[in-house]
Amino acid sequence: MGKNKAISIGINNYEFLTPLKYAKRDAELMQDFFRNQAGFEQVLFLSDDSLPDTKGNLIRPSFSHLRNLLLTKFEKPFMGDGDNFWFFFSGHGRRDNGRDYLMACDSNPNDIESTGITINFLTERLRRCGADNVILILDACRDRGSKSGEGIGNQAAQVAREKGVVTFFSCSPNQLSYEIDALKQGIFTKALLEGLSSPECATVGQLNDYLSSRVPKLIWEYKGNEVQQTPITIAEPDTKSHLIILPQHANRDDIYALKVDAFQAEVDKNFELAEQLWIRVFAASFGKDMSAIQAIKRIDRLQRENQASSQDNSVSASVAKQAESPLSPKSKLVTDTTPIEPDVPLKSERGIDYTKLRDLLAAGKWKEADEETARVMLKVAGREKEGWLDSSSIDNFPCEDLRTIDQLWVKYSNGRFGFSVQKRIYQSLGGTRQYDSKIWEAFGDRVGWRVNKSWLGYDELKFNTQAPAEGHLPSWGGWWCGGWVGLFSRVETCKV
Repeated sequence: MGKNKAISIGINNYEFLTPLKYAKRDAELMQDFFRNQAGFEQVLFLSDDSLPDTKGNLIRPSFSHLRNLLLTKFEKPFMGDGDNFWFFFSGHGRRDNGRDYLMACDSNPNDIESTGITINFLTERLRRCGADNVILILDACRDRGSKSGEGIGNQAAQVAREKGVVTFFSCSPNQLSYEIDALKQGIFTKALLEGLSSPECATVGQLNDYLSSRVPKLIWEYKGNEVQQTPITIAEPDTKSHLIILPQHANRDDIYALKVDAFQAEVDKNFELAEQLWIRVFAASFGKDMSAIQAIKRIDRLQRENQASSQDNSVSASVAKQAESPLSPKSKLVTDTTPIEPDVPLKSERGIDYTKLRDLLAAGKWKEADEETARVMLKVAGREKEGWLDSSSIDNFPCEDLRTIDQLWVKYSNGRFGFSVQKRIYQSLGGTRQYDSKIWEAFGDRVGWRVNKSWLGYDELKFNTQAPAEGHLPSWGGWWCGGWVGLFSRVETCKV
């Protein structure tokens, strides 16, 4: 299981800024969660009235101490792939000359550049810890005094995107992050702790969904409709939204989504990302997923072979020939990329036997497998006589069966085919539940169902792994009228 370490900072009393009531309490509650509920290995807590540590060192979050902490503690890596480093800050934030700052307890608003901690500096130092996932949580009040009328968030969000740091903001730019006397804490942190404690919030995306819904409800409950507070989350690239940040809450669907991302990274030959994702699959399964171990070994071998292949291209023919010995077999580069997964459980809520579909896919008989997919889906829905699925059939299609069919396609196509692959492509083009002809045509172009502005007939499709594009199969063979748009919505609902 990956390591988790954290810093939690809460500042009530500022030397040059308006005091806050519950920032310290918010940080204390976060510290308690990190230590006692999540079981983090190490948590550093800092507040404006912190007592000296066991060595007599002051640990107040002053500018000089925070800067020194970031410079010294984060000079060399002390974590690795599969690990998470969390940084929580509750206090004031300011925007000055287009740059976002966190305000230390002695930061001077008249000299922000010299006394504030820039988001650039903070993220650059935190990334040095070595963890492949840094989580930044900023519950900072917004500054409405700037000439531009903008609070922190815009520049910080851009930095988060550039650095690949998952960042949760307590509110959007130009808004305030509210403290509530009745709660004796900030609204955002209350919602955050609820989400982190919920078994439904194992991933970055799930926590974001919870915060996006819960914070506005709390604002309405305690502040009415006079104010707004809308939290935002930056998680880029898109695979970051599937990252499991709380393995104790993760279920099979969460781990499967991460596996799909890992497979796709392998297909794209992004071996560094693929390895990171497989390590996270291993951590989320608490070391029980043997396919993750096999994948990590496979990727390591592929990286070495790929490096050897690159070197072969730059040396003489005689050296290249020597490099093609059994110790570095170029001929295996293609065949060895097929992920070695344990058998997909052939589960069905309707008692359907998926053995034939599995065997056809395993044998690479793609057209027969496509036809078998249509047959079993019609049987599941009880619409064999009609020969097509209507919207109601799609909306109520059993999730377990949909997941089994998709997993079989994803596995035996090396992540190239499957409903989940098609859904991802469709959504990347801006597709939603509402039909849009332009988006649908763009999707057809992308998966190779449409060529030169003309839709292909069923017999014109490519039933092999050399299909022109990922997502080419399963096909649109005309066996339902409810539409792929409805199917993609069902795939999303079932978390396939």
